[in-house]
Amino acid sequence: MPPKISSFKLHKGERLADKYEVVALLGAGWEGEVYQVRECGTRIERTVKIFFPRRNPGDRALRFYARKLHKLRHCPMVIQYHTRDAFRYRGLKVSFLVSEFVEGELLSDFLKRQSGRRLSPFQAVHLLHALASGIETIHNLGEYHGDLHTDNVIVLRHGLGFELKLLDMYSWGAPNAENIQHDVFDLIRLFYDASGGQRHYRRQPQEIKDICKGLKRSLIAREFRTAGQLCQHLETMEWQ
Repeated sequence: MPPKISSFKLHKGERLADKYEVVALLGAGWEGEVYQVRECGTRIERTVKIFFPRRNPGDRALRFYARKLHKLRHCPMVIQYHTRDAFRYRGLKVSFLVSEFVEGELLSDFLKRQSGRRLSPFQAVHLLHALASGIETIHNLGEYHGDLHTDNVIVLRHGLGFELKLLDMYSWGAPNAENIQHDVFDLIRLFYDASGGQRHYRRQPQEIKDICKGLKRSLIAREFRTAGQLCQHLETMEWQ
């Protein structure tokens, strides 16, 4: 049984495999941690996902994730995979995956800077449409995201709409209708939180409530089985 590592706690300037220099921690999750790094030879910045050994036995999670990123390489919202590597941590070989680094701001940090720490209804709908369009592309290729939340969505630009990138994905096994429906629920939950959550829900326009449906999974599944159906609703909805 691999040792239980819950955080690598890598510091700025530390080196991985004598090839990458740590710049900053970008995020952490159940599978591992994501860092911004710089290639020692070229000074090009990359993103690395370092897997906790107990979550990646035999490198199965890494291989699954790499194959998924490669399959989705033409999806604009998905970060591009480069290679895999490993380094020694407390005498243990630890695997990591290298992908492109994109300049931007975590959606969670972006929301904290907004008035009232939330988006207006119109802004929130634009955000949801950008996310749902990207996830629809992923679903159309027979894949799913698996872990959508504000800490793994990067805001590159915003104005009339949002340009976004997905920082991380998750493996719940092979794609199926349940995983795709889970993505749809996560999209709507993210939208619900971005527009103010429970505190502001009662005062939201009916159009917002018609999307969120009180976060009742059965009601959401009845109307929005896929991200494509959610997109279609957003593109044809009428505001009172």
